[in-house]
Amino acid sequence: MIKAILIDDEPLARSIVMEYLKAFPEISVLQECNDGFEGVKAIAVHKPELIFLDIQMPKINGFEMLELIDEPPAVIFTTAFDEYAIKAFESNAIDYLLKPFSKERFEMAIQKWLQQRTLPATTSTTESILSEEVRQPEERNRIVVKEGSNIRIIPVHEVQYIEAYDDYVKIFTQKEMFLKKKTMSFYEKNLDASQFVRIHRSYILNLQHLTRIEPLEKETYVALLKSGVKVSLSKSGYAKLKTVLGL
Repeated sequence: MIKAILIDDEPLARSIVMEYLKAFPEISVLQECNDGFEGVKAIAVHKPELIFLDIQMPKINGFEMLELIDEPPAVIFTTAFDEYAIKAFESNAIDYLLKPFSKERFEMAIQKWLQQRTLPATTSTTESILSEEVRQPEERNRIVVKEGSNIRIIPVHEVQYIEAYDDYVKIFTQKEMFLKKKTMSFYEKNLDASQFVRIHRSYILNLQHLTRIEPLEKETYVALLKSGVKVSLSKSGYAKLKTVLGL
C-alpha cells in the first residue's frame, strides 16, 4: 500500500482528488489537511511516499510547507497557480495539475509518478523545486521556520541579519535566532534587494537595523546595528553597501 496525504484548503478540490484516486486502490490517503500547518504534522506522523499539495493556502503556502520538512516526499501539485509560472518547473520530474483538471490528466500524473517512484531522484527533485526563483509574493515578506513541533512566521522587517551556517542559515531577530535549511544565495535572490544587502560571504544585512558603519582596521569595516550587534563587512560588501545607501 502506498501512503499518501492530501493537503488543500478547498474541500471540493480534496473531494475531487479522492474521487479520482478510486482508480488507484494501491494508494491510500491517510489524512486530508486544510492547510500547511496540518500538512507538516501529518507528514511527520505518517511519513507518506506521496503528497497532493495545493500552493496557494492560508497561513503558509505549499512551498513554505515543503521547506519545513527534512526529507520531503514526492509531490504532485494540485493548484490554481499561474500557468506561466508552472512552466518554470517543467524540467522537474514531479507533475503539476492546474485546476480544474480532468480525471484523465490526473491519471497521467499518477502513472508518471508510479513509473518514477523507484528512482533515487524523487527527494532531490522535490528539493530542487524549493530553490526555484518562482515564488509566491508573500514569501518576500516573511520567513517560515520550524521550532520542534511549532511553526513560526517571522516578518522580514524583524530580521536583523542572516548568517551562513554550513547547510543552513542563522536568522537573527533582536531577541531570537532561528535555523533554516536554506542557502545565502536563495535569500540574496528572493529578499528585497533595496532592504537586504549581502555585505559579506557569510552575512546578509537588513538595512532597517543599520545605525552606522565603523572602521575596524585598515580598509576594513563593521556594520553597527541598532541592537548593538556588530557585523563584518567584506571589501566588496562595503562597496555594495555604500552604493545602496547612496554614499
